[in-house]
Amino acid sequence: MKQWTPARLDSGKPRYLEIAEAIGADIEAGVLEPGDRLPPQRRVAQDTGLDFSTVSRGYAEAVRRGYIESFVGRGTFVRAAEALAGRPDPRRALEEDPMMNMPPEPDDPALLARMQEGLQHVSASLLPLLRYQSVTGSPQDRAIAAAWMQANGLPCAPERLVITPGAHASIYAILTVLCEPGSTVLCEDVTYPGLRSIAARLGLRLVGLAGDKDGIRPEALAKAVQDHWPAALYLNPTLQNPTTRTMPAKRRQEVAAVLQTHDLPLIEDDAYCFVDNGAPQPVSSLIPGLGWHIAGISKCFGAGLRLAYTTVPERAAPGQFSQALRAMHVMVSPLNLALLGRWIEDGTAAAIQKSLRKAAAERQALAGEVLKDCFTQSDPLAFNLWLTLPRGTSRAELMGRMAGRQIGIMPSDAFTVSGVPEEAVRVCLGGPIGLEQLRADLMALNDAVTRKDWLG
Repeated sequence: MKQWTPARLDSGKPRYLEIAEAIGADIEAGVLEPGDRLPPQRRVAQDTGLDFSTVSRGYAEAVRRGYIESFVGRGTFVRAAEALAGRPDPRRALEEDPMMNMPPEPDDPALLARMQEGLQHVSASLLPLLRYQSVTGSPQDRAIAAAWMQANGLPCAPERLVITPGAHASIYAILTVLCEPGSTVLCEDVTYPGLRSIAARLGLRLVGLAGDKDGIRPEALAKAVQDHWPAALYLNPTLQNPTTRTMPAKRRQEVAAVLQTHDLPLIEDDAYCFVDNGAPQPVSSLIPGLGWHIAGISKCFGAGLRLAYTTVPERAAPGQFSQALRAMHVMVSPLNLALLGRWIEDGTAAAIQKSLRKAAAERQALAGEVLKDCFTQSDPLAFNLWLTLPRGTSRAELMGRMAGRQIGIMPSDAFTVSGVPEEAVRVCLGGPIGLEQLRADLMALNDAVTRKDWLG
């Protein structure tokens, strides 16, 4: 057995990450060699003065990164040389942003192998994919995108489909086309924080609309149009961020009718359309002359791809939208487009969808079990839940009690467009956090909400 302890743990990162990175660094330096058996976790805990659970989590992270492998009854070993050759680069194992609403990450080895095969296929065309190309994606990529949307029950006119570097880029470019500085944009009173950020950068005024369990109220929309003369309505009607509610078909028809009456453009941010393709038809499909539809990729296939499929309304000029995109982003990444296109064509995309839905339902079931005494809004296909705090518990107190946990929690302040934020938080269930850690963090969250014996 190798006599090993992690080097100085003073980077400021969580201790479990420092342990995993110390293992990787010592493998790179030759201190640990393939086949070396690492000391038991309890011994490392004793040598370092850390909790056993922290060391255990560090070993688990090192396993996830491919540095080591564990065998019940035998111990933990540095992986063989041939396995290490293809291990993840520790410099790429960057800290994730737990404040973002990330999907659960696939952990099925067969599915991961299929995803990696897609990269190998794309690498054969590496040089052409490193060249400047169309700002909106090649005709081949747009045809693949249109077929994928049709397969997911989303109406799509290929000639009006534009591929962009993510939904955020689409929203930004659309608002520059529709608005002048000082213009008013309507939205839900609790909405996506990214819209608030973009509006602030463009000098736009957001007006939040009151809603109910079905979404914004049509009468509130009609009154706001008359009172504010807005340039557009922004809407997130499917698995709305952060409340997870989905607007039913009847309400979508009522909202579309108001927009048609007042000739008001719609920006429909359909971030979860490939996660929940059983949702009602997009509002934009009911008003093809006014509706901009953004089919997000991040929530299904990963934010790192930075892709979105945007359908331009019949009355808008695709060229003007493309020029705005070119000015801001030059082009969408051909490498990312090629990878997603390969996944769609060889069936990997559908397999990712299936895995994602199963994982989301599993995590929502876990959250429902642990937080059964809390007031939450959720959906089996959502990656988050909306937690309303009981009287006497503040979101500031909750955030303080949950500091240092891996689970992502965002207070209502980030989502509130106007008025006083309610005592509520968005709780993210996805990302790289494993089920065991998720359960532990949810149990801590439940205690923070329901118990009043915290001493600080």
